[in-house]
Amino acid sequence: MGSSQEQAEQLDAHVEECRRHSTSTLSDAMDRLSIPGQTYGIAPLDRGFRMVGRAFTARTVPVASVAGTVGDYIDDVPEGSVVVLDNGGRLDGTVWGDILTIMAHRRGLAGTVIHGVCRDASRSLELGYPIFSRGVCMRTGRGRVQSDGYQVAVSLGDVRVEPGDMLVGDADGVVVIPQSRLDDVLAAARDIAEAEDRIRQEIESGSRLDEARRRHRYFQLQKGG
Repeated sequence: MGSSQEQAEQLDAHVEECRRHSTSTLSDAMDRLSIPGQTYGIAPLDRGFRMVGRAFTARTVPVASVAGTVGDYIDDVPEGSVVVLDNGGRLDGTVWGDILTIMAHRRGLAGTVIHGVCRDASRSLELGYPIFSRGVCMRTGRGRVQSDGYQVAVSLGDVRVEPGDMLVGDADGVVVIPQSRLDDVLAAARDIAEAEDRIRQEIESGSRLDEARRRHRYFQLQKGG
């Protein structure tokens, strides 16, 4: 088996394992490891949306004297990827709408995360295509922003995102896991999830919460050790 195929299979395994964890569990695991990756103010259009995939990044900036285009990259995004759009957090012009949602859904992308706003939200809900953003606004970004780079480091607020990083989104928001720390984060997440499952089982059987937490070192779960 060639090394490239082995790497691809490992990445796929990472995606599958990330599907088994909530963003809360992954956030706790990242806290244990002192890895910043929790995005703030970015929420799903629908609380039922669930998204797991590796980042395909795009950055936009205000237009120059000759406006550029936004959105033509969509045909080159690999299946299963999460489109991460850094629009500087602006709320007055969108970089994602109806047509991009249709294309992304048709191409089998995992979802879209925007440091900014989207529009045509009803199409996302109709197709069940996960979008996480800072809000919605009908005002187009055409003529106001232009592309500044693809597959480059971008920002989701205080969180840096590199191409290939893992993004997981659910009702509580989005976490970004650096691809170089995936194994560490998932190992910590497994430990935390197992301990919390045992606590749930005990309290459902009638145990006191404080005793169950003490037995399973609840308050040390995010501290490691």
